[in-house]
Amino acid sequence: MAELIVMTQKNYDDLKKELDYLVKVKRHEIIERIAEARSHGDLSENAEYDAAREEQRSNEGKIAEIEYKLKNADIREEETDNSYVHLGSVVTVYDEDMEEEAVYTVTSVTEVDAMAGKVSVESPVGSALLKKKVGNRTTVKCPDGTEYTLKILKIN
Repeated sequence: MAELIVMTQKNYDDLKKELDYLVKVKRHEIIERIAEARSHGDLSENAEYDAAREEQRSNEGKIAEIEYKLKNADIREEETDNSYVHLGSVVTVYDEDMEEEAVYTVTSVTEVDAMAGKVSVESPVGSALLKKKVGNRTTVKCPDGTEYTLKILKIN
């Protein structure tokens, strides 16, 4: 059985829009580029053809990935209760080991952006923060076996 992918309705709708674009617009644009490149003759030395075929493979891979996510979506309601950490929460924490504050947004796997502080509910940080309240300490267990402690300062 495939694992469920937690996301909000907005995430689901955004993925459907992206899939619609990739299937109805981009797929056809790529097919047209392939046809144009074929019309130039010998395909064995046609860089334009090779590039278009590579783009086609990439696009089809992205389509398959999005279809998988949509098929296995576990849609959760967006909560507005800031008394505890949940999907969509913006959490200010104090890393006791590094002696610094950090801000994380707990998101679905479809929105992860580590550089912007967006962590998945399934990541070590996200899963450690879930259902915690202001003032709670939680231990983050890293894949390499190390651990560190975060204190929750604020939840938005």
